[in-house]
Amino acid sequence: MSIDPAVQALQEKVRSQSAFVGAIRDEVGKVIVGQRALIDGLITALLADGHVLLEGVPGLAKTLAVRTLAQAVETGFQRIQFTPDLLPADIVGTMIYNEVEHSFFAKKGPVFSNLILADEINRAPAKVQSALLEAMQERQVTIGDTTFPLPQPFLVLATQNPIEQEGTYPLPEAQVDRFMLKLKVDYPSPDEELRILERMTVGLEPSAHPVVKPEAILEARRTVYQVYIDPKVERYIVDLVVATRQPKDFGLPELAGLIRYGASPRATIYTTLAAKACAFMQGDAYVTPDHVRSVVRDVMRHRIIVTYEAEAEEKTSDDIIESILRTIEVP
Repeated sequence: MSIDPAVQALQEKVRSQSAFVGAIRDEVGKVIVGQRALIDGLITALLADGHVLLEGVPGLAKTLAVRTLAQAVETGFQRIQFTPDLLPADIVGTMIYNEVEHSFFAKKGPVFSNLILADEINRAPAKVQSALLEAMQERQVTIGDTTFPLPQPFLVLATQNPIEQEGTYPLPEAQVDRFMLKLKVDYPSPDEELRILERMTVGLEPSAHPVVKPEAILEARRTVYQVYIDPKVERYIVDLVVATRQPKDFGLPELAGLIRYGASPRATIYTTLAAKACAFMQGDAYVTPDHVRSVVRDVMRHRIIVTYEAEAEEKTSDDIIESILRTIEVP
């Protein structure tokens, strides 16, 4: 059977351009022990042009992972520590009066970089959190009456602590929905923790070196969009998302009382883009159901709002996603 030349050309292009993925993993691995799911999630977001919400207890190298990724891809990096007294101008910038020229000029804030680490984003009130909305959605910032485009690539990587609620401001659903992925960062295994001990207690702080330039990331993104997805796989993605809103229609009546709000259409878009990025990372020019299943949890866990009954039964959005994945037929 002859292979379509266009398909073969795309396959070769994907394999060639995706070579840097392994290089990034190796370079970040010089600093971060284990945490493969976290590293792959960050690379997926970088390739799919999406933002990431990182959730985990303190001390799991969330901040270090983001900083190391920025070093490996040779992009700008800014860390913003969110606190209750932070102001929107501290993030996006403000207008400054020039006494000599008797005019105002825009002083740009730290958001004008490539990788933005919003550390403990739920420590700041809503007016500060919302200062990131225009930047995250439209890749631009308005200061005064002037709109400035943000540099590319541009990613917001926000962290939050799930165990401490005192003095925090939960993110509004509208802003949570703008994050492509929500990655849960778990404790390392005993063997990984032993390697962390050996690596971090010798007085030499490991660091990563650049292995890919931002231009290569932007070129890879254009290829990611070209990755083929079969209509049957597209229908599979739609069914997974719609099942969170209408579980009875998919043979899951037991979930109806557990879901207050299902996933938005952004879940459909982001699952598709993340699956394409996942395929690209594996050197494939087409999306399979396995690619979809590998990213759908990270895409949908923060988009499903559970009911009080679900909380009483200790059912989480991850439990709901697992039930849907077990029930919806794989094409």
